[in-house]
Amino acid sequence: MRLAERVAIVTGGGTGIGRAISLGCAAEGAAVVVGGRRPGPVEEVAAEIAARGGRALAVAADAATAEGARRLVEAARARFGRLDVLVNAAGVLPLRAPLGEVSDEIWTQTLDGNLTSVYQCCKAALPALLEARGCIVNVASVAGLKGVPRNAPYATAKAAVVQLTRTLAVDYAARGVRVNAVCPGFVETDMNRAFLDGLRAAGQYETIVARHPLGFLGAPEDVAHAVLFLASDEARWITGVALPVDGGAAAT
Repeated sequence: MRLAERVAIVTGGGTGIGRAISLGCAAEGAAVVVGGRRPGPVEEVAAEIAARGGRALAVAADAATAEGARRLVEAARARFGRLDVLVNAAGVLPLRAPLGEVSDEIWTQTLDGNLTSVYQCCKAALPALLEARGCIVNVASVAGLKGVPRNAPYATAKAAVVQLTRTLAVDYAARGVRVNAVCPGFVETDMNRAFLDGLRAAGQYETIVARHPLGFLGAPEDVAHAVLFLASDEARWITGVALPVDGGAAAT
């Protein structure tokens, strides 16, 4: 129960890595605000947490907007009285293609979903986190640490999340707020499923696996375990870290 008596917001909390983080936070004793743009998935995760004896609130909100970010923070404080942990797990990957095939619309959509959402939620949450001397964990990507093919908008956004994490860590350490990031490699999630299924059908799946020295792709729970560690008091002397959770991909 590493997060007992604490309150966490998890953006993108209804699916994939965010879902695993929401369930993990609840299992460690936190009350969880499960945030996401679509009501259905966040309500399902909140109901699952409640069925397991935990406390959760589903909030349908677009984390990439100031209004949506404020709604998440206000919901946490109104229902649970405080905010201790913000996990920015919301993300989008609308297109994999070389930059010359990326439209302005796709560029903006990708940066909004992966970077602006982090900015808006951090900004909205900081007053409450300063009050609680809480922490932020951002879900970036190994794509933000090294060159990856056909992913310029996504990789750019995730690299910016890493740098935003480091800057916030320096700005707010003296006031008791820790800020860290995790950088997953390829994880078997709904966002990646169609892409990975296409590789399997083409006999190219092993090319993706081979990028990960441990020899297999991650599961959402692998990332959630790292997030829970960074959000807990076990990581009380850790801030400004971008932790690869990637089967060794960043080391190659």
